[in-house]
Amino acid sequence: MNQVVILAGGHGKRMKASLPKPMLEVLDTPMLGWVIRACEKAGLSRICVVTGYKAQYVELYLNNRYRTALQPEQLGTGHAVMQAEKFMQEFTDGNTLVLCGDAPFMDSDTISGALRLHEEQENAVTVITAELDQPRGYGRILRGENGIAAIVEEKDATEAQRQVREVNSGAYWFRTKALLELLGGLSQSNAQGEYYLTDTIGLALERGMKASAYRTENPDVVLGANTRRDLLHLNEVARQRILDRHMDNGVNFVCTDGIIIGNDVEIGADTTILPGTILKGKTKIGAKCTIGPNCLIENCTIGERVTLNYVQAYGSEIEDAVKAGPFVHIRPNTHLKNGVKIGDFVEVKNSTVGEQTAIAHLTYVGDSDVGKKVNFGCGTVTVNYDGMKKQRCVIGDNCFIGCNTNLVAPVKLGKGAYTAAGTTVTKDVPDYALAVERADLKVKEGYSLRKLRDKLFPPEDGGKR
Repeated sequence: MNQVVILAGGHGKRMKASLPKPMLEVLDTPMLGWVIRACEKAGLSRICVVTGYKAQYVELYLNNRYRTALQPEQLGTGHAVMQAEKFMQEFTDGNTLVLCGDAPFMDSDTISGALRLHEEQENAVTVITAELDQPRGYGRILRGENGIAAIVEEKDATEAQRQVREVNSGAYWFRTKALLELLGGLSQSNAQGEYYLTDTIGLALERGMKASAYRTENPDVVLGANTRRDLLHLNEVARQRILDRHMDNGVNFVCTDGIIIGNDVEIGADTTILPGTILKGKTKIGAKCTIGPNCLIENCTIGERVTLNYVQAYGSEIEDAVKAGPFVHIRPNTHLKNGVKIGDFVEVKNSTVGEQTAIAHLTYVGDSDVGKKVNFGCGTVTVNYDGMKKQRCVIGDNCFIGCNTNLVAPVKLGKGAYTAAGTTVTKDVPDYALAVERADLKVKEGYSLRKLRDKLFPPEDGGKR
């Protein structure tokens, strides 16, 4: 059985972060999440995450999906892997992949390709490497006739060795039995007093085991983050890669300023994403839409030919040909059906809105079931909360709701019902009826003159009237 050990116990002191370094986000996903996703895509589901600094945050994120092992002291990468020995000993017939939890751009093709080479060559250890134009700061890979000869850290390398462009990614495939044996041979005899996983290469060669290197075509697998500047660079790299992927799939960008798209977002061809738009989570957008400018969409399913302008939407479904904005808030569990039109300063929450219904402006629709071809007048409010619990409104097809109507839930408007402007509806209205709730208009002549006498005719003017 093949399995994975992910090292995620780092503090990242230079980050000055309150979270473990692998929990810092690239786009909207922790770096650890990127690594786990690559493993899952490569078909690897048996995973142990080695935790350390503020381990509870990693445990909370994993939510019991994978095993964990605690590294109570930070004594090097080799020491971190040692903490997973119990996990590895459960299945020793197979291979173990060791990955860094703060290297988010490891990909499934690299993982699978390295495993094939590892098994074909019957290696005890296979190092995943990359070739960089600027290898400064990375350990260099020295190759021999029969594979890898050594990994030399830059500070220990000769000038000739520093010219080598193939570098260590920090990721390795091991034969599990060999890894358990090699871990037992590691020592702290170095300046840092730590157990280095890189030392397993020399130990393997000394013991007559085969060691090799797999050079990936993805140089970004080596990228990690030790500072906030590094983290910003990771975000910039990820952002551009995702934009490139969507452009290859036919998505249009007239300008990419302020556009951030999560790794799991799907977008159909001929859709245009305008500046300032952020797409997060499992959002899926259909073809021929216009999203933006300045939209924030998270975990939504959006149909085709949808136009969203200055819209924030969360956890909702928006069907075909919906138009919304500007300044619209679509809260979770909302379903906007085909052809719905929503204008400025409208909020919809936990509601279903039927086909071709129009909610033009300055309206709140919460906890409601709205039929098709309903017209909401300006200033309408579904009064869904009585101070103790939420109640629902039901609005039938073809209703016309006058301006400044209050629908005090629970209440039902029948099909084709009308409400007069300024009405507060507190009981059900039957089909095709008009609800009017108004007091008689009273006009008190001279009222404002008496009220504003001193302002209109101040004493210093002699009080003339």
